[in-house]
Amino acid sequence: MKSNKKTIRKRVWFYLTVFSISILSFLWIFQVIFLGAYYEIVERNEVENVTNKIKRAYGTNNFESTLDRLSYSNNVCIEISNSSLQSYSVNQYFRGCSGILNNIALTKFKQNFITNNLKNSNFVIKDSNYGGKILIKAISLDDDNYAFVSAILAPIGSTTTILASQLIYVTLLVLLLSFVIAYFISEKISDPIVSISKTAASLGKGNYDVTFEVNNTTKEIEDLAQTLNHAKDTLSKTDAIRRELLANVSHDLKTPLTMIKAYAEMTRDLNGENKEKRDQNCTTIIEETDRLTLLVNDILELSKMQSGNETLKMENFDIHEMIKEVLNKFDYLDDINFIYKNEKSYIVKGDKKRIYQVLFNLINNAIHYVGKDRQVIIQVSVIKKDKVLVEVKDHGKGIKKEEQEYIWDKYYQVNKQYSRTGTGIGLSIVKSILELHKVKYGVESKKGEGTTFYFELKKQKTSGLKK
Repeated sequence: MKSNKKTIRKRVWFYLTVFSISILSFLWIFQVIFLGAYYEIVERNEVENVTNKIKRAYGTNNFESTLDRLSYSNNVCIEISNSSLQSYSVNQYFRGCSGILNNIALTKFKQNFITNNLKNSNFVIKDSNYGGKILIKAISLDDDNYAFVSAILAPIGSTTTILASQLIYVTLLVLLLSFVIAYFISEKISDPIVSISKTAASLGKGNYDVTFEVNNTTKEIEDLAQTLNHAKDTLSKTDAIRRELLANVSHDLKTPLTMIKAYAEMTRDLNGENKEKRDQNCTTIIEETDRLTLLVNDILELSKMQSGNETLKMENFDIHEMIKEVLNKFDYLDDINFIYKNEKSYIVKGDKKRIYQVLFNLINNAIHYVGKDRQVIIQVSVIKKDKVLVEVKDHGKGIKKEEQEYIWDKYYQVNKQYSRTGTGIGLSIVKSILELHKVKYGVESKKGEGTTFYFELKKQKTSGLKK
């Protein structure tokens, strides 16, 4: 089905074109249609400013020279009259001043202004000589002297026609340039995005050998490419772990099932009369069944916790007593030396059953990677006054720094040649439990020196222990 959505190129071209047309439209409106109104507003403000300057300069020694300067620089007619309409100062720098002063309508306006003893007033009359308007501003200087400032508003019809003619060419040129510029901008922006889109499509098909180009001058596109490259690397590693997980789970399921079947057949066919041999075979069947059950249970536990449906049962308990209880489970290991430091009772808060799993899995993991000294060290200490830090250490081969973030993944093996004796997902369960508790946890390791796993729990007062 064909999509009706516009491409980036079309959208950039469309928006830039609309923007250009909008600017040109405003230009036509204000330069042609409203030019006359704007011209009149400017002239009114100019006349107003001149009258204010006249009023401030009145009575000073350089008053008349100020009038000359104002008339010359602002192209206005300035007349100073008394109450008898006798002008004692009329500026002649403005060529149309004589024509303005002889206007009958202006004479009536001045008489009316003086007779009514007004302070300031504005008046507009038609200019029969120039065919435009005359703006007049009158102010009272004192009780017997008045200033009349006049400015001619010349007809701007011809000016508007010239501007309109010029704007036609400007409009055509701007539109042409906007089309060309829009095309190149759209190409510049869309090309890398189209390239990224094609590469992403290839990635979506499972090709992890692709690379998103980051040599772009646009920061956002470069950031997008870098993010996608990081996502690609993560997906590649996840896919590798997934394949390894499937292979390992298949192997771990196949091995006990094969042994169960083989020993069951041996018991049935070969050892029916040999009770000792039959008992050995049955013991093997039971052990392999237990191993298979443990694997399935761990997978179900992990799936349950990672699904978000797990609810913690929070309670106060003695972490010291729990550690001793877990260590008792490993009493049968005569070749492992368990060193428990700081044997002091600390009351902590958490899901007792889940924290027991964490401790069991961490100690079990340390046993699998124990060093030549055959020592597993458990240490408990108080930090930040309200936090209890639990550490499980071994002196094994250690973990490379670049591998430490992956050890929490299901079936990840630091040493690929290592023959696993557990289910392979113990650390994934530890991670899920501690994240459900929202506590700090982690691993510290140096190659050849050993590894320390740690986690924190909130310390409680002794009186808070549930009996």
